[in-house]
Amino acid sequence: MSPRLLALSDLHVAFPENRKIVEELRPESDEDWLLLAGDVGELSPDIEWALSTLSARFARIVWAPGNHDLWTHPADPLQLCGEGRYRHLVDRCRSLDVITPEDPYPVWTGPGGPVTIVPLFLLYDYSFRPSGAHTKEEGLALAYEAGVVCSDESLLHPDPYPSREAWCWARVEATTRRLAALDPALPVVFVNHYPLVRDPTRVLRHPQFAQWCGTTITHDWHVRYHAAAVVYGHLHIPRVTWYHGVRFEEVSLGYPREWRHRAGRPGLPRQILPAVAAEGRQP
Repeated sequence: MSPRLLALSDLHVAFPENRKIVEELRPESDEDWLLLAGDVGELSPDIEWALSTLSARFARIVWAPGNHDLWTHPADPLQLCGEGRYRHLVDRCRSLDVITPEDPYPVWTGPGGPVTIVPLFLLYDYSFRPSGAHTKEEGLALAYEAGVVCSDESLLHPDPYPSREAWCWARVEATTRRLAALDPALPVVFVNHYPLVRDPTRVLRHPQFAQWCGTTITHDWHVRYHAAAVVYGHLHIPRVTWYHGVRFEEVSLGYPREWRHRAGRPGLPRQILPAVAAEGRQP
């Protein structure tokens, strides 16, 4: 079996059904890589268990954090907040030989390569505002009025930054500096918890939730940095779409109540490279 570049996100292993899926997940080749686009779990012991389990099976694990990974949940024995929690998770990943957004970007040289794999940690800045909202405050007011409010508002702390959007902007600035040093001869595969463009959020049942789904600053990154593919999760709407000729892969497992209604076996990683024929809408 030829090696493959695979991707999965939103494992949420606190759910026993999802934990069982991760326990049973195996590569088909000893050289398979697995990209994890965030939301492995909510509690630090669960995150470490999943990363340890998968890193022992796949040739390489690349992790980008999701918002749930960064929560400071009252039940978590690790009560670090914000940047402190993120840096702790980066250290734990490094102890497991898991690649993070803080590490040198690896190059996939298997079938479909070479491409630079770029895990991102960018967060969001409330710029995907609902219709009629011109400011963050107006957007949040509409969300609270509709009863559609992300739990990040109480569980994702931005310390030491004054706000989540300030943390987002700092991450975008630092990441932009790193991207400027990429080898321009190689395309990239972005791995981010959130879509880099707003368009995928248009199908959300509750449009007010989009403001917790990314930043408009990255709207052209897939073109600017010659992306071969963009891997993301967070929306729990697995599908393939195309923007400016670039393939966007939403690869989330999601909650059991969601994946039980989908066709096929839940939790199968999506093959990113070598590229396979995939259905999708190309605007």
